[in-house]
Amino acid sequence: MFKGILIERDENGYRATLKDIDDSLLPEGDVTVRVAYSSLNYKDGLAITGKSPVVRRFPMIPGVDLAGTVEASSNPDYRVGDSVLLNGWGVGETHWGGLAQKARIKGEWLVHLPSAFSPRQAMAIGTAGYTAMLCVLALERHGITPDKGDILVTGAAGGVGSVAIAVLSKLGYRVVAVSGRMEEADYLNGLGAAEVLGRTEFANPGKPLGKERWAGAVDVVGSHVLANVCATTKYGGVVAACGLAGGMDFPATVAPFILRGVTLAGIDSVMCPRPARIEAWARLARELDISKLDAISRGIGLSEAIAAAPSLLAGQIRGRVVVDVQG
Repeated sequence: MFKGILIERDENGYRATLKDIDDSLLPEGDVTVRVAYSSLNYKDGLAITGKSPVVRRFPMIPGVDLAGTVEASSNPDYRVGDSVLLNGWGVGETHWGGLAQKARIKGEWLVHLPSAFSPRQAMAIGTAGYTAMLCVLALERHGITPDKGDILVTGAAGGVGSVAIAVLSKLGYRVVAVSGRMEEADYLNGLGAAEVLGRTEFANPGKPLGKERWAGAVDVVGSHVLANVCATTKYGGVVAACGLAGGMDFPATVAPFILRGVTLAGIDSVMCPRPARIEAWARLARELDISKLDAISRGIGLSEAIAAAPSLLAGQIRGRVVVDVQG
């Protein structure tokens, strides 16, 4: 038996509860992991509360992230005792995820835990930080170097934004943070933001083109914010889009793309090929200042995760939430 958050839907409705679960109920997979830590992400909040149809199969254990130790394996790439991590691949949606003390998954979904990180540190980074690194890699692939100008990061106080700021600033970029929570300005400056702007100037419908301001951007908001970011990006600039916290719509024109040569780079962290994941985690091991993880993250126990989900969806939680599945 192991403890886990189980989401069920039946004639009694939709509910998430912390339960004791028999090992025999674990799904198919060639690697069984004793989970040490998971994390609470926006998608997990949606799954736990049922605010959006994230969960595709029932019953389901949510949790798009996990880090732990291999307990059993028939996969040649992983041996008992290996430290591993997982992000995405539909876990917590179509396959039981990480908000439990045990997981059985496909070995091809796993990445060996970089020696630079403990399991807890890996989950302080989690899907959000790994996505942030994918965005940085996209900027680099398109030739956006620190000398090209400012990099804008929207949704800056969230998990993706926090790690993006920390990594970009360490790499020498001048980072401008955008947040709907200006009370977090000191926190964002501490991560490396040179300037903090309120979300208001980006949140409403804007002009097809505005003053050229950013060499590149990392956007997690979408909707009018993304449209305004593209409209104010410099000639030849790149915007890495990885989220929809403000909406799935994109009320923009083609003007930035055909008149300024702006590139809109889509970032998918869920089904991202394994080689790119390995590269992202290797770069995080080199480029992320681990000392900033304490500021970026806070810890809760597995028994607290259900209650924390609504606050996460409401944007009331700063940075990353690490879940100790033994707690």
